[in-house]
Amino acid sequence: MSPLLGGLLSLAALFAGGLLLGWKGVVLALTVIVFWLLLQFSRLMRVMKQAGAAPLGSLKGSALMLHSQLKPGMPLLELLKLSGSLGKKTAPDAYTWQDAGGDRLEIRLHKGRVQHWTLTRATEAPAPATDDLPADTPAA
Repeated sequence: MSPLLGGLLSLAALFAGGLLLGWKGVVLALTVIVFWLLLQFSRLMRVMKQAGAAPLGSLKGSALMLHSQLKPGMPLLELLKLSGSLGKKTAPDAYTWQDAGGDRLEIRLHKGRVQHWTLTRATEAPAPATDDLPADTPAA
């Protein structure tokens, strides 16, 4: 939810509570607003605790799977949920994650939202050619 929409809804709740129930309605609206803010803070702390416990720049899954789930404008909190860790900072607004297979995902952020990302696949070692085998070794 955007901060502007949240602020407008909070003002509307305060106004409606004041009109319908007087000062008791305003107190009720304030209680609901504070409860909602505490829920958001708790959610943020849970995600940060999980991301902070994981090794820096590592992925709990595959870089290719994270790459497929990214969308432009995605908030940083969602990105941290999907990656499971904090990224390694490579530039002022660029962070890198790497999975166990060596695939790297570099994500550029702008004002806390995903702007652009690049997936770099790990290079696989070429299979040995049959010409390199000794003459007495049967080819597979």
